[in-house]
Amino acid sequence: MYERPIRLLIMALAMWVSSGLAGAQPLPAMPVQAQKLQIVGGLANVHQYVRNEEPFWTRELSRLTAGKYSADIAPFDRSGVPGELMLQLMELGVVPFGTALLSLSSSQLPALGALDLAGLNPDIASLRRHLAAFRPHLQKMLREQQSVELLAVYIYPAQVMFCKRPFTGLNDLQGRRIRISSPTQADLVSALGAVPVLVGFNQIMANMQSGNTECAVTGAMSGNTIGLHEVSTHYHPMPISWGIAIFGANLDAWNALPADLQAVLKRELPKLEANIWAESERETAEGLACNRGDSSCTGGRKGKMKEVAYTRADTERVQEILRDAVIPRWQQRCNQRCQNLWDTTIGAVLQANSPRPSAR
Repeated sequence: MYERPIRLLIMALAMWVSSGLAGAQPLPAMPVQAQKLQIVGGLANVHQYVRNEEPFWTRELSRLTAGKYSADIAPFDRSGVPGELMLQLMELGVVPFGTALLSLSSSQLPALGALDLAGLNPDIASLRRHLAAFRPHLQKMLREQQSVELLAVYIYPAQVMFCKRPFTGLNDLQGRRIRISSPTQADLVSALGAVPVLVGFNQIMANMQSGNTECAVTGAMSGNTIGLHEVSTHYHPMPISWGIAIFGANLDAWNALPADLQAVLKRELPKLEANIWAESERETAEGLACNRGDSSCTGGRKGKMKEVAYTRADTERVQEILRDAVIPRWQQRCNQRCQNLWDTTIGAVLQANSPRPSAR
């Protein structure tokens, strides 16, 4: 159960949040006869939302159901929805259908951070293996503890390091103020001797321009989209994390949907998820190409950044930090149940595939 002050805060926010959503009301369930769903999507302006989420809900759903059902969607960061409280608002029914960033939700629910611990997934193949092991437990956890039905898992392009002045490797970042978006990124940055600064995605540029931060961990392509290539000079291409989001529904709202609409969503949302993963993988490479100004850049804006090629020393350092700092500190924020969850899911995959760190 949530601490009482947090629950009271959420309840106080309910009416305020609902006024920012197109028709969403703080009700325990959606009426069975409703023909239009109200969706809170991911981050505004990035390709996951613009090219995938928005067209699916505003166009494809109506086409797939011959006009019987439709939806409105708004990105959470432009809807008055505090991202760190998204799951709680979904549990209460204030947001019947929503997209929650695990990096934000894990601040309140540390167990959700297991899948995208900083340094855990150096490539998308690792991320796929870990999700396959973790997904059944994630689905059970959300349903039983948050009254949320998991419908899809989305990812953003790999999150990498952008900096305003030169550096030669990750160990060269000591003392720098670095934008982070999750507790585990803060653990990694602190272990490098740098200063983690929690900044929302839509405030990254303002903080870089003002000098409050001089480096930022964010998506390879989303960083380009917001203009980081114009205020940064160097980037490091090693994926620190991936930016994972879950799309789900309040259980009462989900159960109140007509059976034919449930069937369509169960069939089509996995396709939307697959499309987002494929695009995020492609955009990771293209985002890096755009930031350095390669001719292969077609979906972003060409920059003139220098790529700091990562070395074996960088890889070994990140794995050392994962083992000695990131995993132990995540477990400290969590509990024995999280220890058991780790050992039977992602930890088991790590042990089976390589000598990389286990939870103990």
